[in-house]
Amino acid sequence: MLRPATQDGGAVSSLSRGLVLLDLFSGVDRELSISEMARRSGIPKSTTHRLVNDLIGWGALERGPHGVRLGVRLFELGTLVTTPSTLRELAVPYAHNLNEVTHLTCNLAVREGTEIIYIEKISSRTLTVPHSRLGGRAALHATALGKAILAFSDPEFIETVLSSELVAKTTKTITSPVTLRRELASIHESKVAYDVEESKLGMFCVAAPVFARRDVVVGAISVTGATALAEAQHFAPAVRTTAMALSRALESRRRPG
Repeated sequence: MLRPATQDGGAVSSLSRGLVLLDLFSGVDRELSISEMARRSGIPKSTTHRLVNDLIGWGALERGPHGVRLGVRLFELGTLVTTPSTLRELAVPYAHNLNEVTHLTCNLAVREGTEIIYIEKISSRTLTVPHSRLGGRAALHATALGKAILAFSDPEFIETVLSSELVAKTTKTITSPVTLRRELASIHESKVAYDVEESKLGMFCVAAPVFARRDVVVGAISVTGATALAEAQHFAPAVRTTAMALSRALESRRRPG
């Protein structure tokens, strides 16, 4: 659960406290009284009452028979978010097509913190890729999928990754911030990322970013095969074209009407 964040002089912002109150709701607790919200959050009841009224006025909360519940304004905003499930739903046909065209294992991933999560995997009949699994995680800096996402992430987040320890997954993993920064710049230009034995010896991966709208990256799609940069480069156009088509589908879905 969220906790109130402290700011200058230890003061807690109204926004932070408001988010704490919203975080109290769940599938079980769909409606809460102000007294219960104050008790669970540790926020004084008078302050809770004021914040709840503000949240009702904005539409984040609405009154119910026994207290307050989440409001329709949050639902409206939520429909604008491209969730992993939305991305996966749209991506599955594209991933199957990419698998059929390349005869390679196709992966779809999104970012979670400084890692990627595989949300879809369509395996090749002729090549086993044991290091990726549906629901599995991997480091951003050590995978083509991760680097494709990272190259289009917020500059502040990129700096956070570059300033942290870049752990080697194999002897080929990029662990130099200078080298990784240079590679991210190249990926940003070409919209293609490579991993040649960086996450698993004996394997290559080529990935391309997927966007919900212009330059707003939501994930990446890739194919994985046997080791060889030249072979990876051979599949780059198919991967990039698939990512572009999927991005257009996501953008069309977001448009009203």
